[in-house]
Amino acid sequence: MDGNDLHERAAAWAQELPGTELTHPFGPDFDVWKIRGKMFLFLTVLDGEPIVDLKAEPLDSEALRSTHQDITPGWHMNKKHWITVRPGGTVDALLFYELVTDSYLLVIETLPKKKQPVDPQSFARGN
Repeated sequence: MDGNDLHERAAAWAQELPGTELTHPFGPDFDVWKIRGKMFLFLTVLDGEPIVDLKAEPLDSEALRSTHQDITPGWHMNKKHWITVRPGGTVDALLFYELVTDSYLLVIETLPKKKQPVDPQSFARGN
């Protein structure tokens, strides 16, 4: 995926996920997607290159970074729990959608049940 495609796909998918909202707490150059006030997706441009930060399980994060050169530790985030996806070609559209969805679900799982817009277990299975 190229850089523009990366941001467009991330924003389009985030908008489709139940209960999400686009915010700009760090200024207009930073798109921050939240679920019930908690960030799961961060879009910006770094050194002229669009990047996407996503939450990830620590073990998944390590595996992704070791197998995809376009995935690095989260920029300006906790390096254990966040990854940065850069344009380049080692992350295809299907994997990218899965990463965005996983980030969303990781945040939902931390919310009290009554605040969860979807059941993370059934949503993950597509039920």
